[in-house]
Amino acid sequence: MSILTRSLSPILLTCLLAFCAVGCKKDDMAEQPKLNAYQPTDVFADGTEARPLVAGTMARDPRDVPGIPYTMVWAPGPAGLGDKISTQTIPFPVTPELIQRGQERFNIYCSVCHGRLGDANGMIVQRGMIRPPSFHNDRLSDPAKTHDSHFYDAITNGYGAMFSYAERVSPDDRWAITAYIRVLQEAVKQAVKDGRIPQDEYSALKGTRP
Repeated sequence: MSILTRSLSPILLTCLLAFCAVGCKKDDMAEQPKLNAYQPTDVFADGTEARPLVAGTMARDPRDVPGIPYTMVWAPGPAGLGDKISTQTIPFPVTPELIQRGQERFNIYCSVCHGRLGDANGMIVQRGMIRPPSFHNDRLSDPAKTHDSHFYDAITNGYGAMFSYAERVSPDDRWAITAYIRVLQEAVKQAVKDGRIPQDEYSALKGTRP
């Protein structure tokens, strides 16, 4: 390496660092111009950032929009039963097709946290996220303590650290997932009775230890 090259290297390095620093202004995105709700502005002719409702907009009945922030008990009646209904149980017959649909939706949307077995050991949990309760604990697995509508409500409005899936899972599919959770719970209980699941493994599924 020549004397000229060695002498220029520190200068070039300093210039390169200075050039990079110019493009790294801290919090630039966080400090970008923005307006809060109903804040005055010159952008619009009426002087406020809030935009008026579109002409013809009408309020909706919560029963027509099962989702945030609407109550858990409203759900569409099955085909042929007409109007909306209020219920704490699955509002239509539980068929093999419904359970299969529920399993498919559960594996897509729920298993990442709740696990394929419903034991709260999904991949997200294994990577450090908050562990949800097991579907096999004494509270959630007892329909007398936890109505079917609880699962529908949790999917609709979120629960604890869980956010709402109302925009991702249709009302009918929320009930299908609920049906599958109930079948999963009963299958585990029966396997314990038959001795196919040892008590220590069942305690692990419940989220407890003997």
